Amino acid sequence: MKLFSFQRFWRVSIIAGSSMATATVQAAACDRECLRGVMTQYLNAVVAHNPAGLPLAPGARFTENTFDMKLGEGLWKEASAVGPYRQEVIDVREGVTGAHVVMEANGSLVLLAARLKVVDGKITEVETQVARNAKEGFLFKPEGLKALHPGMNTKPATRVSREEMIRAAAYYPVGMSLGNFVAANAPFAPDAYRFENGVLMAGKGCTFRPPSCEDIKGQTFKGPSKMNYRILAVDEDLGIVWLRMNLGDRGERNQTDDLIAFEMFKVHDGQFHGIEAFLRMVPAGRSSGWDSVYPPLTPKR
Repeated sequence: MKLFSFQRFWRVSIIAGSSMATATVQAAACDRECLRGVMTQYLNAVVAHNPAGLPLAPGARFTENTFDMKLGEGLWKEASAVGPYRQEVIDVREGVTGAHVVMEANGSLVLLAARLKVVDGKITEVETQVARNAKEGFLFKPEGLKALHPGMNTKPATRVSREEMIRAAAYYPVGMSLGNFVAANAPFAPDAYRFENGVLMAGKGCTFRPPSCEDIKGQTFKGPSKMNYRILAVDEDLGIVWLRMNLGDRGERNQTDDLIAFEMFKVHDGQFHGIEAFLRMVPAGRSSGWDSVYPPLTPKR
């Protein structure tokens, strides 16, 4: 198989990432601790079933699983507690605070991915994805997420540019499109791992598909029928790039809906060190409801 030509793909990705920075001066007024606090306030409000106290901008928009709703609907009516697992990604430059969170709702554990956009101290956008069970989540083991992985939360010894982080992360969707990370020459570090909905899918100690799943780069799989993605946030302090990827109909388990991944990539020294994804099925062909995806992935074999 011919290796994927990455140059054009990377150039489009960098343009996409840079285009996010055209109106960030006001957003940046909320620093890292401010953004973390806004997420805490949001999660507490969800559990309290009361959005009234949130710092909402006029016209603030809320979606759950791609559907527009009013704040107070959806998970807001069901949540009872925030669990111990809350993996954050904070993009100070763009005024974005994001998190993968285990929540309690209706007596069960659910998986919440939440992205908040903050401008002038006000929440302007709330994008969420909620998986409540195995049917919705494809894989589903929220009880496996009890503590944060230290590798995802240790600051890299050497900080690289935002553009370099985006460039490194972009190798992953290319490999997914090809069904082969070797063909994409995706740069996995020896300590690289991947969790999906609480299940260790690759890396040291993986038993999901023995023996090959410990070799994350050597894994092969059926490439998605279609793929697109967009950059949700870039945490320059922790070295995390957060993508929303539509993996389409994977053709597994009689799947007909599209598989959506909110996926965090720990990238430094030009390599992947950790990957943590929250997955959910959505109706086939449905838009995220937010910005158009960029770029469309049409890799050449």
